[in-house]
Amino acid sequence: MTLFDMHLEPLAAIEQLDQALAQHFDGKFVVQTALTRSLVSFQANKARPVYRWYKYKEAFSAALVEYFLRQYKIERGVLLDPFAGSGVALFAATALGLDAEGIELLPIGQQIIATKQLLESAFTSEDFAALQRWATTPVWELTDEKGILPELRITRGAYPVETQEALEKYLVAYQQENERVQTVLRFALLCVLESISYTRKDGQYLRWDYRAGRKSGKKPFNKGEILRFEVAIQEKLQEILSDLAPPAQPGLFPGDAAAGKLVLHSGSCLKILPRLPSEHYDVVLTSPPYCNRYDYTRTYALELALLGVDESGLRKLRQDMLSCTVENRAKDLLKLNPQWSAAIAAADEQELLQAILHYLNAQKAAGALNNDGIPRMVRGYFYEMACVIAECARVLKPGAPLMMVNDNVRYAGVSISVDMILSALAEQLGFQVENILVLPNGKGNSSQQMGEHGREVLRKCVYVWRKI
Repeated sequence: MTLFDMHLEPLAAIEQLDQALAQHFDGKFVVQTALTRSLVSFQANKARPVYRWYKYKEAFSAALVEYFLRQYKIERGVLLDPFAGSGVALFAATALGLDAEGIELLPIGQQIIATKQLLESAFTSEDFAALQRWATTPVWELTDEKGILPELRITRGAYPVETQEALEKYLVAYQQENERVQTVLRFALLCVLESISYTRKDGQYLRWDYRAGRKSGKKPFNKGEILRFEVAIQEKLQEILSDLAPPAQPGLFPGDAAAGKLVLHSGSCLKILPRLPSEHYDVVLTSPPYCNRYDYTRTYALELALLGVDESGLRKLRQDMLSCTVENRAKDLLKLNPQWSAAIAAADEQELLQAILHYLNAQKAAGALNNDGIPRMVRGYFYEMACVIAECARVLKPGAPLMMVNDNVRYAGVSISVDMILSALAEQLGFQVENILVLPNGKGNSSQQMGEHGREVLRKCVYVWRKI
C-alpha cells in the first residue's frame, strides 16, 4: 500500500500504515519495568547532589545514564550527546571514567555545564569562603548602587518590585568578586529566577501568576508562594555549598574510576555534528526536543535575558533549534550539508510519515488546525531528525549503540508514532534497531486533544539502535 493508493479514510489509512510498521518491529518493543517516569525525567535528580542545583525540567536523570552504561557494559571510550541540555549525560559518563562530548545550543545549558566544570577543576578554598559569606550575609544590601536587569518583551514585569530592586543590587555587588566566584553567583541566580518571579515554565510558554497584573489564559493562575529574593538565593547557595563540602574523594562527582574528559560544543547540532570525526564515538546517549510544540526560548526566557540574549538573539535561537515549535521556519537542509541527500530521501520515502503530513496539510487547508504551523513543524522535525540520525551513524564506531529518549505525540486526532518513524529512518541510515524500550506507563495527550478527539495513551520510549 502506498500513500497515493489510499482508498480508505485518511485516519484509517494512517492507522493501517502504523499497524504495518508495528508488525515490522514486532519483537523489538519491550516493556521495561526498570524505566520509570522518574528515571527518564528530571524527577530522579531532585534529591541528587550537584544535579539538583538547577531544575532543568527537560533533562533525564543521571541514574538513567548510569543504568544504560552499565546495562550495555560501556566502561570506556567516548560518549556523545548531541542535545546536551544541562549536561546530565556528560557528567554522569565522565564520573564513570568515560570521556564525553556534548552539543548544546541554548546559553542556559552552556552556563550550567561551564559552571559545574569550573567548580570541578578550578575553585579554590578562598573562592569557597567567598561563597559562604554570600550564603550567610545579604552582601548586595550593603550597596545602594543598582545595575540594569536585562529584560525581553516576554519577561517585562516578571518580578515583584522589591525583588527586582534586590536583583539589581545583586548584579552590581557580585562583580566585586573574582571571575570564578562571579560565575557561581550568577549561576545561583539563574537557579532561583523562576521561584522569585510571577512565572512558571509550562511547556509551550511562560505561565503568569495573576499577581503580575497581566492576562495569562482563561482562568487566573496562582503559582503559590513566590519566594523572597534573600531567602531563595541564600538557600540555593547553601545547597551548592553543602554539595561542595570536601568529600572523601575530590571532585563534584566522586566515583570508583578516574574522571573522564568533558568537552562541550556550543551551537546547533545540525551545524556541529557534520564537523565531528567519523567512527570516533563509542556511544550516543541523548534526548532530543520532542515534537510537542515546546518553545524553550520562551520557557527559559528569564534565564536567557539574564545571560544577555536580546530580541534578535532570541529569534535566532528559536530558528536554530531543532524544529519543535510552530514558529520554526523550514530549514534548507541541503544548504546546511549537501551530504544529507540520503537522509532527506529516507524521510521522503517513509510512508507513515508522508501519510501523516498529507493528512495534516489537508486539515490545515480545511481550517481544522488550531495552528497552521503544525504541518511545517512536524515535517521539519522528522526531516531534521533524519539528518541527525545520519550524522550519528557516521560518527559512531561500527557496532556502537545509540540510546534515545523520546515521546510519541498527537495532533488533530492523529497519533504520531515518533518511535517507529525514527526507528524506520534509522534502519535506512546505518542502524539496526535492537529494541524499543517502552515505559510501563504511557503519557496522556493535551486536554485540547482529549476534548476534541478523546483520550489516548501515548508511548514513551527509549530507542536502542546499533551502528551496522
